[in-house]
Amino acid sequence: MSLIKSRQRVADHGEVFTPPWMVNAMLNLVQQETERIDARFLEPACGSGNFLAEVLRRKLAAVDQKYRASEFERRHYALLGLMCIYGIELLADNIAECRDNLLEILAQHLRVDSGDDLYRAAAFVLEHNLVHGDALTMRTHLDAPIVFAEWGYLGKGKFQRRDFKLDVLTQSAAFRAEDSLFAHVGKHELFTPVKTFPPMSVRDLAEAVRTEVRP
Repeated sequence: MSLIKSRQRVADHGEVFTPPWMVNAMLNLVQQETERIDARFLEPACGSGNFLAEVLRRKLAAVDQKYRASEFERRHYALLGLMCIYGIELLADNIAECRDNLLEILAQHLRVDSGDDLYRAAAFVLEHNLVHGDALTMRTHLDAPIVFAEWGYLGKGKFQRRDFKLDVLTQSAAFRAEDSLFAHVGKHELFTPVKTFPPMSVRDLAEAVRTEVRP
């Protein structure tokens, strides 16, 4: 596996990809979290998804172990695992490749294709969770604030979505530090979503890609 695409990209963007052995060694340091289905991971310079792909594989293995007796739950918790993976990438070809890679991993694992609602729902989720932008400025390539969707599984095939601005989340994390003047402030006062959506099924998510207008 080549760790660079071109010397020019290394010079311009410092782009060097992490080899698989190092990815696994680093993720093993937080192994329990990588195997927790609803643990959230954000890679601020995700490239084509080396770290995120391995996180997804580990989550899917955990789903299989816990929900092998129910294909319904297995499919929905596999989607939840994907929903808890986030990335930001400066280069357009990398973020497109990252989305494709994660979608292919999920599709192969669940044996679904583009004709399946779950496949289209996963593609919709990845459009929101993997952002073409700059993690340092916390803005998209269109110079809009980066907004991430927080997904939760309500059970019985229904998912909850709330959208949050990344800059607000990072400020909130700082406010909650023990020595912060804002440490006493309740989470509900800090983590205010930009928008809260009604519960959605896999079918709703699959169809949302045709109706939602992205900034």
